[in-house]
Amino acid sequence: MKMIPRYLFESVRDDLREKMVFVGGARQVGKTTFALSYLKSPILENPAYMNWDNTAVRSSLIRGELPPNQELIVLDEIHKYVRWRNLVKGFYDTYRSATSFLITGSARLDFYRRGVDSLQGRYHYYRLHPFSPREISKEPDSSDVEQLLKFGGFPEPLLKAEERVWRRWQRERLARVIYDDIRDLENVREISLIELLMEELPNRVGSPLSVRNLRDTLQVAHDTVERWLAILERVYLCFRIPPFGAPRIRAVKKEQKLYLTDWSQVPAPGERFENFVACQLLKYCHFLEDTEGFLMELRFLRDTDKREIDFVVLKERRPLFAVECKTGERGISPAIPYFRERTGISRFYQVHLGTKNWGDAGSTVRVLPYHVFCSELALP
Repeated sequence: MKMIPRYLFESVRDDLREKMVFVGGARQVGKTTFALSYLKSPILENPAYMNWDNTAVRSSLIRGELPPNQELIVLDEIHKYVRWRNLVKGFYDTYRSATSFLITGSARLDFYRRGVDSLQGRYHYYRLHPFSPREISKEPDSSDVEQLLKFGGFPEPLLKAEERVWRRWQRERLARVIYDDIRDLENVREISLIELLMEELPNRVGSPLSVRNLRDTLQVAHDTVERWLAILERVYLCFRIPPFGAPRIRAVKKEQKLYLTDWSQVPAPGERFENFVACQLLKYCHFLEDTEGFLMELRFLRDTDKREIDFVVLKERRPLFAVECKTGERGISPAIPYFRERTGISRFYQVHLGTKNWGDAGSTVRVLPYHVFCSELALP
């Protein structure tokens, strides 16, 4: 399969000279290929690649044994070991003068590192996201966006670009996440009900998420649904964004919107495009957080009269820009001038899948194709 350089490569390479690097991300998002790209021989059989799911490797790690004379050791899925923090800390403190450590996992490693023995100060943490337009082409066009919308941003279905492969990959991936990852990492008895929850979520994208409605559908307690959603977020199946409350508007305060990491699961075209844009903007926020240390937030803007802007990106708690998504080439959403006058948001973008492009670089409002938006903002 074609190997495409990932957007985090140089940042991770530089950090490996000083500390351990943790790379978290959804299952099959390309973490293993990404990690192998730092090895002189980028193959799974390289002794420097140590996967916890391999029973022989697992025995060696528990005994505290590492392959000798390696400049870099890749530890994959080691967070499934209950005492992994102490194990990794011991390896790093013992060998850090001669060996770098890259730790990857298909769950939020920042969550699973919590415990009595903190690794604080010994690592940098990165989140690897699915592919986006500027990763698959330096100058993306509408065909690149169309392919991403159809097959998603995960390497295997995207690069093979076959519907049969995509359908089989979808079923197999979700089964492995739900029945392997969640079972290994969480104390959950109702796995089959979590599977039903995942079947419901693609139809909830694009609107404020009603936990009460999910509770009634699944016939479980409100707190149970909240716990399950948090688990799905920890294994990178979905994410939620909160509302942005500007002082001069009657903004909603408690509602959240939910999006899937794999937007190709969303059946409706408009909601799929919105989910796609949400993933790109979250990737941008995480990139600036993980590489530059800025506090970044992705939110949406909605008032009590149901006027709404899909996304607001905040940097150090101040709004950078807002984005409204439209699948067709329409006039400016009436919510844009309304919120432009009443918020501190200086830039509004209305992105779409057509060709209409107007408003120069100095305009407060731009209407432009999505691939042009990605290029102009240099999104990762």
